[in-house]
Amino acid sequence: MNTVSLAQIKKELREKTESELVNYCLRMAKFKKDNKELLHYLLFEAIDEENYKDELKADIEEQFNDINVTSVYFAKKSIRKILRFVTKYIKYSGIKQTEVELLICFCLQFRKLALPFYASKVLINIYDRQIANIHKALGTLDEDFLFDYQSDLEEITSPLPRYY
Repeated sequence: MNTVSLAQIKKELREKTESELVNYCLRMAKFKKDNKELLHYLLFEAIDEENYKDELKADIEEQFNDINVTSVYFAKKSIRKILRFVTKYIKYSGIKQTEVELLICFCLQFRKLALPFYASKVLINIYDRQIANIHKALGTLDEDFLFDYQSDLEEITSPLPRYY
């Protein structure tokens, strides 16, 4: 079975009644958890983006506090899990300013970990990639936002601490 293009789906949805659209949305929400989470964001969280960002930052901080830092292996697994969490909610929002703030929060929490980052090329690559994502997202924003995030950018772009 071949799926149709997004344009064809959009055209077909315009022809449906409101009750049919509600039923489609509910059926999609039952089918997959990601669809339900996206609908939750669109219906309840998109109204107050600042509160949404604050809640996610608190969740990120809590998840970083729960990381097992006795082993670099377990820390890497946890950091990847947190990063998947962050990117999923960034996609739900679709707002570049939210993306920048959440990635900066991720990097700041990452730096607070008492881990030997220099010993793991994977951890360094994860961190560097997020900094590149921040700069990429900042490139699409107005220059006023760059000034707002300047101090955070200086902090996260300084060399990683070495814990022995």
